[in-house]
Order: sequence, then C-alpha cells, then structure tokens
Amino acid sequence: MKLTHLAAEIEQADIDALRPHGLDDAAISDAIQVVGYFNYVTRVADGVGIEDEPDWHPSSE
Repeated sequence: MKLTHLAAEIEQADIDALRPHGLDDAAISDAIQVVGYFNYVTRVADGVGIEDEPDWHPSSE
C-alpha cells in the first residue's frame, strides 16, 4: 500500500520489515516490479476510460 500511495516515502526500514516474512532481495525486487506494473496498467486503463468487465464483480443476485 505504501509503495502505491506514498512511494517517495519508502525507507530502508520498510524494506527491512519484509525480511522477517521470508522475502529476500530478489523477492522484494519482484514485488516492487509487480506493484509498479499493476499501478501503471491501472492508471493507463483509467486514463483511457476502460470499463471493468461485468464478470469481474460479484452478481447482485
């Protein structure tokens, strides 16, 4: 969440907090890449007005 909303505020302590959860440098790098790409694609889709697919949301039945 912090990487998405407050990326400029990421500090070494944020990275270090991931290590006790079993993430090494490669896993942290992978997570950063996935979050960054998802944020990019979402912003492009929002910017060009792409609508969600109907089956992406639970039915209201």
